[in-house]
Amino acid sequence: MLSEESGRAKDDLVGKIVNWSPESGAGGSQSRSSTGGTEEGLVMDRKIRKRWWSPRRIAGMALAGLFVGAVLYGFLLGDHSSKLNVKVERITISTVERGPFQEFIPVRGTMLPMQTVYLDALVGGQVEEVFVEEGSMVTRREPLLRLSDPTLELNVMNQEAVLFEQVNNMENTRINMEQQAIQRQEGLIHLEYQVQQARQEYLRYGALMKRNLIAKKDYVESKENYEYQLRRQEFMVQTVRQDSLYRRGQIAQMEASVKKLELNLQAVKRNLENLILKAPVSGQLTSLNAEIGELKSRGQRLGQVDVLDGFKARADIDEFYIHRISPGQTGTFELAGKTYHLVIKKVYPEILDGRFKVDLEFAGEMPEDIRRGQTLHIRLALGDLSEAVLLARGGFYQTTGGNWVFVVDPSGTFAVRRPLRIGRQNPEFFEVLEGLEPGERVVTSSYEHYEEIEKLILKD
Repeated sequence: MLSEESGRAKDDLVGKIVNWSPESGAGGSQSRSSTGGTEEGLVMDRKIRKRWWSPRRIAGMALAGLFVGAVLYGFLLGDHSSKLNVKVERITISTVERGPFQEFIPVRGTMLPMQTVYLDALVGGQVEEVFVEEGSMVTRREPLLRLSDPTLELNVMNQEAVLFEQVNNMENTRINMEQQAIQRQEGLIHLEYQVQQARQEYLRYGALMKRNLIAKKDYVESKENYEYQLRRQEFMVQTVRQDSLYRRGQIAQMEASVKKLELNLQAVKRNLENLILKAPVSGQLTSLNAEIGELKSRGQRLGQVDVLDGFKARADIDEFYIHRISPGQTGTFELAGKTYHLVIKKVYPEILDGRFKVDLEFAGEMPEDIRRGQTLHIRLALGDLSEAVLLARGGFYQTTGGNWVFVVDPSGTFAVRRPLRIGRQNPEFFEVLEGLEPGERVVTSSYEHYEEIEKLILKD
C-alpha cells in the first residue's frame, strides 16, 4: 500500500508540473473546479518551451553548409583555367597519324630547252630585210635578216685596193730581182770564162818559160792575171750567194705582208658577210628583236634559237636552303594526272634578291606536250623517306611556333592546351617529336585570339 500511495503522489506531482502556468502565481496553484468535481479539474496550465534545433533551422543550416562546401571545393579543387566557347564548324581538327615522312620544299620551275643559242649582232648596221618570222622552225645557216653598213662596205673596197697594190709591188720587185739575178749569173759565167782563159794562158806561158822561149816578165804577168781572175770569180760567187739570200728574204717579207693583207681582207669580207644574220643551229626561232629600218649596234642581242631535243626546268630557291641543295637531289611534279621525276644537275652560286637558281633535268619519261616557259610546281626533296608521327600543317603554327597545341578530349566536348615539340616539316606535315600520340585529334586551324586561352569548349 505504501508503494501505491507513493505512486499516486508522484503522478499528482507530475500533473501539477505539466499544468503549471504563470497565471497560477509563484506561491501555489489554482485548481479548476467543476460541477462534477472530476480529476480533470485538478490539471494545471504548463509553459511550452521553443526548441533551438527546429527542422526549418536544420534545413537552412544544411543548405548553407552545402553552399560553403561547394564554394570551397570550387576554389580549392575546381577548374580555374580560362575557357572559350567555339563552334566546331569554324575550326579544323586533324588526327595525328604515323606514316612515311619526307622533308621537301615547293618550288616553281620554268621549262627551258636543253640548249639555247643566242643571236647577237657581230657587226652593227641598219635592218634592211627580215626573212623569217618569230616562232618559225629554222635550219642551220638559214638567213634570218640582213643589215646594211655603207662604211663597212667602203672599208672592204679600200682593203681590196691596198691588197692589189701590195701584190703589184711585190710582183714588180720580184721581177726586178729576177732580172738582177740573171744579170749576175751572166756576169758570173763571163767571169768563169775569163778565169778559164787566164788559166790556159798561165799554163802555156809556164811551159814556154821552162824552155826559155819567153821572157820571164810575160810569165809573171800571166800568173798575176790568172790569180786576179780567180779572186774576181770568188768575190762574184760570194756576191751572187748573198744576193740570192737577200732576195729570198725580201720576197718572203713581201709575201708575208701580202698574206696579212689577204687575211685582213678576208676578215673585212667576213664582217660584210655577217651583215646577213644566219641561224647557228637548227631549231625554233623563239625570239627575233628586229624591225626594218632599226639600227643595231655590234654585240646587241637580236634573238635566240632553241634546240628542241629536250627540256630542263630552272627553279628559284630561297637562299635559306642554299647549304642543303646540291646536284643529284630529286624532285617530282604532276602533270595531266602523271608524276614525273627530276634531278638537279647544276646549282648556280650567285644569289640575287635573296634567291638562287638550279637546273633540273628529267630522270626517265618526259611529258610530250611540254612547252618553253611552262610553269611547274615541283616538290624538291631535302632528305630521305622515313617513318614519323605526323601532324597536318595549319594556321596554329603562326601563333604557337609549334610549341603547343589544343588537343581534343576523347569525349569531343572540349580541347585542352598541351606542350609540343616538332622537328622537320614539309608543306603538308610537321614531324612530331614529343607531346602527341597517333590517333589523338588536334585543333590545327588558326589560334588567333587563343593566346591566353587554356581550354576550348566545343559547341555544335
